[in-house]
Amino acid sequence: MKNKFSLHDIDMKKLKNSKSFKAELHGFHIVEPSPWPFATATAIAHLVMLCLYFFHYFVITKSWAFFIFLSFSVTIGMWFRDVVIESTFQGMHTVIVQRMLRAGFVLVLLSEAMFFFGFFWCFFYMAISPSIWIGCVWPPLGIEPIHPFGIPLLNTIVLVSSGVTATFSHRSILRVDTRDQVSRGLEVSIAFGVIFTMLQVWEYINAPFAISDGIYGSIFFVSTGFHGLHVIVGTIALFVCLLRHYNYHFHIDHHVGLELSIWYWHFVDVIWILLYMTIYLWGFRWL
Repeated sequence: MKNKFSLHDIDMKKLKNSKSFKAELHGFHIVEPSPWPFATATAIAHLVMLCLYFFHYFVITKSWAFFIFLSFSVTIGMWFRDVVIESTFQGMHTVIVQRMLRAGFVLVLLSEAMFFFGFFWCFFYMAISPSIWIGCVWPPLGIEPIHPFGIPLLNTIVLVSSGVTATFSHRSILRVDTRDQVSRGLEVSIAFGVIFTMLQVWEYINAPFAISDGIYGSIFFVSTGFHGLHVIVGTIALFVCLLRHYNYHFHIDHHVGLELSIWYWHFVDVIWILLYMTIYLWGFRWL
């Protein structure tokens, strides 16, 4: 007859003090001490100082700027490397941890939404009741807005199409034997993200106004510029997910990194549609 075994037979004191066997009898991940949060915070502080120096016309050496950007990139990369190791190879991301990661990322998206809400508030405040200092009209006198049915419309089609292909890759990983479809969807989404960024840069170069052209130039370049930064971050996230997919890190029950990256990409899509309707269409007096 086989001997029955239960958790009551475990000497919990010996198990807790054991150095050769570490086990957690709960579904949460107790994070080990890491140097990367402090290193990342330090790099961000230096990055903010670099921006302040730039805005106040201080002399900035290229080597200093390169070192700051390099340190920020390295610390972020090493931090996410540890997260990938914990989730993929050490099995720390249980069902409960995955649920908490999704909930935390929803809060991240809400904070990002509030960030862009400030830009939309500024735009509507100035567009609905333009000041006498800008001619009591919107766009202000002397500003030639960008035509919304040129590059902006093409960028809208590109970004919305990338959202469709990203959703296709997410749906594909939820089915069996669709590995190639996941890869194709991510590859096309990344390509669309790169095309969007290139078109945005081309639009900035050929824009008939600059960021220094009053409130209109400030709102346009700051809002679309920060959105472009989010597109770059989202493209990098999708590229990392593609590399992880090539290395068999994702499967039908464990693909939180891919899922959250696609959520972020859809958020970028929604923000761009709102920007297109306000900055471009309303700004061109088309709405």
